[in-house]
Amino acid sequence: MSPEVTCPLRGHLPRFHPRTWVEPVVASSQMAASLYDAGLLLVVKASYGTGGSSNHSASPSPRGALEDQQQRAISNFYIIYNLVAGLSPLLFAYGLGWLSDRYHRKISICMSLLGFLLSRLGLLLKVLLDWPVEVLYGAAALNGLFGGFSAFWSGVMALGSLGSSEGRRSLRLILIDLILGLAGFCGSMASGHLFKQMAGHSGQGLILTACSVSCASFALLYSLLVLKVPESVAKPSQELPPADTVSGTVGTYRTLDPDQLDKQCAVGHPPSPGKAKPHKTTIALLFVGAIIYDLAVVGTVDVIPLFVLREPLSWNQVQVGYGMASGYTIFITSFLGVLVFSRCFRDTTMIMIGMVSFGSGALLLAFVKETYMFYIARAVMLFALIPVTTIRSAMSKLIKGSSYASWPINKSHGHHMETSQRNEDAYLQELKTPAMARPPEDKRRDRGTGDQSNPLLKKPTFQAELASV
Repeated sequence: MSPEVTCPLRGHLPRFHPRTWVEPVVASSQMAASLYDAGLLLVVKASYGTGGSSNHSASPSPRGALEDQQQRAISNFYIIYNLVAGLSPLLFAYGLGWLSDRYHRKISICMSLLGFLLSRLGLLLKVLLDWPVEVLYGAAALNGLFGGFSAFWSGVMALGSLGSSEGRRSLRLILIDLILGLAGFCGSMASGHLFKQMAGHSGQGLILTACSVSCASFALLYSLLVLKVPESVAKPSQELPPADTVSGTVGTYRTLDPDQLDKQCAVGHPPSPGKAKPHKTTIALLFVGAIIYDLAVVGTVDVIPLFVLREPLSWNQVQVGYGMASGYTIFITSFLGVLVFSRCFRDTTMIMIGMVSFGSGALLLAFVKETYMFYIARAVMLFALIPVTTIRSAMSKLIKGSSYASWPINKSHGHHMETSQRNEDAYLQELKTPAMARPPEDKRRDRGTGDQSNPLLKKPTFQAELASV
């Protein structure tokens, strides 16, 4: 069998190898994170006083004062905890990203998962040994020293993007988001029941924290022993990106500048080299928009757990778990919204739909007095993740695959990148040549066999692309 027949098949098989799937790591780590978040809130609440379990009391003033004091203590704890957890990974996440680019892709994932495991162990030891709550500050700092969620998610996005074509990359990334949301939903739904089983005992929350540690341990062992880095398969020059996108879409998967450039190349009108470069202004605006929107989301979401613990809601452990699970449903609804809206609307319209959805839900949360009103406000937020998904999809198409998600730009990968760029330039030059001035395909193939050093005479095949890696 000729190598031209077997090589394309070999070029596609590594991308679908089960050991290259990062989804099991995402699911297990997010399951551990959802259990940990619920357990942390409930353990901190129990540490700062019970506050009573009845909704009716003969002396409402002391009860209200006790709830205010408890909420103030929990708020102060979370302010310091979030600052430590957010600031400690800054430099270390950058260093892990640099090491991952230079040496091995799994470094950032494995190191951050080790930090996850140590922080979960800190909560477990706090429950077992009845340590003070301030110990959890050290657990958060220790998690940050290993990169935190920033290093982990950048590594996951890199592995998810590696080996996927430009058209399929957007779909692959939102599928990873969907897996994350489903795992978080399941973990949050079970968290209240796992915590309630130990209620009234000295080891309150022991089962919940032990399950979180178990999931984090599985994620770390899977990433170390099972997960493999997928091979980077360069797209052949004759394959056109529009054929690799989701059919019928006009939004996230088709309306971006690189797709339009590919369509122009397909009809024989190649863009000028200046227009083919990513627009730095557009990328900067996307960054700023994503950061501002994320600040609004984080500022709202961080207040919700403190709001549901006291009147007028006064939720118990199971209700807290259900409330956290409702927050993860936006991953599912936003995924479905992207698939549906991308067939009808442009990217800017989809981003506005998501922002209006989140803003309306956040406004309704300010007037919540009953539990059903809380879930109505959460239901209005069902498309809140669409702006983040769409902006990230836009950046994934505006930035080359070698640059997106911290792709390696160093000596060990420089040969592959130079070869790919040279092949793209040769193909563009061939498209610029008038059809009448070009020799027939079989003659060009014969000439290419005699002189393989000239990229203009022979378009690169899968063998040339794989050999350049």
